[in-house]
Amino acid sequence: MEGNTTLVAAILGVVEGLTEFLPVSSTAHLLLLGEVLGFESTAKTFEVVIQLGAVLAILSVYATRLFGVAQQTPHDPDARRFFYSVILACIPAGVLGIAYNDFIKETLFNSLNAIAIVLIVGGVILIWLDRMGLKVRHDDAMRIPLGTAFIIGLFQCLALMPGSSRSGSTIVGAMLMGVSKRAAAEFSFFLTMPVMLGATMIDLYKNWDVLDLSAIWLISVGFACAFVTAVIVVRTVLDFISKNGYTPFGIWRIAVGVTALIYLNT
Repeated sequence: MEGNTTLVAAILGVVEGLTEFLPVSSTAHLLLLGEVLGFESTAKTFEVVIQLGAVLAILSVYATRLFGVAQQTPHDPDARRFFYSVILACIPAGVLGIAYNDFIKETLFNSLNAIAIVLIVGGVILIWLDRMGLKVRHDDAMRIPLGTAFIIGLFQCLALMPGSSRSGSTIVGAMLMGVSKRAAAEFSFFLTMPVMLGATMIDLYKNWDVLDLSAIWLISVGFACAFVTAVIVVRTVLDFISKNGYTPFGIWRIAVGVTALIYLNT
């Protein structure tokens, strides 16, 4: 990561924390902002690993609730169903992510114009979805049926294309399956933990030998900034979504995508 500074790493960490749990694509924001700031990381490891800071933010906010569910799992069918629903939803993207990890990082991560276009398309979809008036059949993120969870997991596979957004893909899939806006966002939170933890561990395993001390320092700074910012977002975003829906995020995606296309092609 030669030539990159601690300040830039901190800025990118804050952006990661702000965007990881919103349907706006944190990866797209990191890659596009990195292009503007001239930030380059070894094998794109910085962009992947700092997401672990956001994962720990979820764990810190939901620790008590998740610990309670874990205690109930041996004797409570509802607790076991929640556990199975998260596992089922993670399988499709997990399998494809492992199989195509190199292609995703070496090809898709470098297709900035395509990422900008995906941002715009995703924004249009969110606005359209907000106006559909879908019937709500499930309003508890911890009581989503297993079949519904698996279909949501299939939608999560769309997030393998940078710009589509992992949370955005799962939210769209969940709402189309009759999950309320708030529960869809919260279920996407829970899916973040195993998916991003697995992606981070695989990336570190593959690239540990090419990381130097400066890279580790910048990753640590970005990680810490992502954690602090993500805690704030997780504590506030569900109420915002309940009141305002997803249209504001759709408008933001379109604005960022259009701006990126203009910047990249002038």
